[in-house]
Amino acid sequence: MKQIYKNPSFYYILVPVLVALWPLLVWAVYLPNADKGWEKDVEQFQQGAATIKEILELDRDRLDFPGTQGADDEFDYAVAVDRVARLCRILSRDYELSSKPIRTSKGRRTQSCHVVLKQVDITSFAKFVSTLQLRWPKLQCDQLKMAKVKGLKDAWKVDLDFLYVYEQ
Repeated sequence: MKQIYKNPSFYYILVPVLVALWPLLVWAVYLPNADKGWEKDVEQFQQGAATIKEILELDRDRLDFPGTQGADDEFDYAVAVDRVARLCRILSRDYELSSKPIRTSKGRRTQSCHVVLKQVDITSFAKFVSTLQLRWPKLQCDQLKMAKVKGLKDAWKVDLDFLYVYEQ
């Protein structure tokens, strides 16, 4: 059997057969899978477009939120966090806020803030963070720590570090 591998005519036959089988493999296997994948992508696009349209119909106010327009210099953590906390039904006694002054480094102006949500359920917390970052796209959540409050079913203590980048 080892003799067949040393015979050059074996390779003269094997290589053309493999080259001839490759287009058949592409035609029989890869093309149908590509068609199915394309159809799946088109279906997902249509579902996404319908979802976007539904969101715009149900919550049109997101586009007109007063925090999205205006100058960057007017951004204030206290106002932003308070407004979103009220929207998410988080009481003012249930969060602490400490912001630092604006810093300029390498021509980039930034301001950091530390927010502690003392006792919040997971859905309110998720809505809080997503609403903050939706309303102010230049606001980044740098660090997030969650700890479950003992003795309560759905209560969490959350530490958040935010960074706001001002335009130059």
